[in-house]
Amino acid sequence: MATMSESYKLDLTRRPRRMRRTASLRALACETEVLPQHLIQPVFVIDGECAPEPIGSMPGVSRLSIPDLIEECRELQALGISGVALFPKLEDRLKSDDGREALNPDTLVLRAIRAIKTAVPELTVITDLALDPYTVHGHDGLWDAGAQDLANDATVEVLAEMAVLAAEAGVDMVAPSDMMDGRVGAIRSALDGNGFEKTAIMAYSAKFASAFYGPFRDAVGSASSAGTHHLDKRTYQLNPANRREALVEVALDEEEGADVLMVKPAGPYLDIIREVREETELPLAAYQVSGEYAQIMAAAERGWLDLERCRDESLLAIRRAGADMILTYFAKAYAEKLHS
Repeated sequence: MATMSESYKLDLTRRPRRMRRTASLRALACETEVLPQHLIQPVFVIDGECAPEPIGSMPGVSRLSIPDLIEECRELQALGISGVALFPKLEDRLKSDDGREALNPDTLVLRAIRAIKTAVPELTVITDLALDPYTVHGHDGLWDAGAQDLANDATVEVLAEMAVLAAEAGVDMVAPSDMMDGRVGAIRSALDGNGFEKTAIMAYSAKFASAFYGPFRDAVGSASSAGTHHLDKRTYQLNPANRREALVEVALDEEEGADVLMVKPAGPYLDIIREVREETELPLAAYQVSGEYAQIMAAAERGWLDLERCRDESLLAIRRAGADMILTYFAKAYAEKLHS
């Protein structure tokens, strides 16, 4: 058996382990951190005075009525979390082929925006702009049955109207997630033309046709509407194989007036986050999506992974890749740990 030799010494000037020797040295040399103010909590809102509805595929996440959502927002703000991203779960009777409920001035998400901004005005409220919660087919825009595809320009017209309604309700930021061509420019023009120059746009700039969205589709009900978790959105979302195409989309959104750019999903696309960070000076968001959350939770529930350590490492990796802000279902739990 080999024994440690006291006489053997390497002739090294640089020993990087010196700065890892103690906890305080490691803290001094730490290059990246994740703080509550870097996080945005996605939240799901439902209508009525009902109890929270747990989402089976997303342990620990529930759909909330507006009164419960207000309390949740108060807790998030007290924890130092910067904002919430709102997603509505509508009753099936309100869904249609053309998603017309999205343009109802009193639709659920607009009532939620008004309520939050009245109760917790300091919290940044972001609302998704896409038609998947409102359509019977579960796609993000207006479906052209003849072409078997989304109608790009007609969808953009609806999204611009949705943006103005959200701004009138008091939203801080609209977030078009549809991946239609030209939608950021049209939304910016509509907002400015209606006196909402201060309303920001967080563009889902590089949104990939990912397999990690299934639990989210449960949460907003688009899976049950379409009859499948595996909607084919490849004619508008990005091919996961394409890096250069992602950079083209990002550049177009920046040119059209986006205030924040986004990469979605986050964990499987850290290389894209890094490349976008090097290409732009704009703030960069990354969305740690429902499937990323669910896989960590499921493995932890089976005892295969340490939940807190894997959660924290996953968020750190996204920040290290270059994201300024992270949309994550772990936001509240992470902030609570820091405050404990």
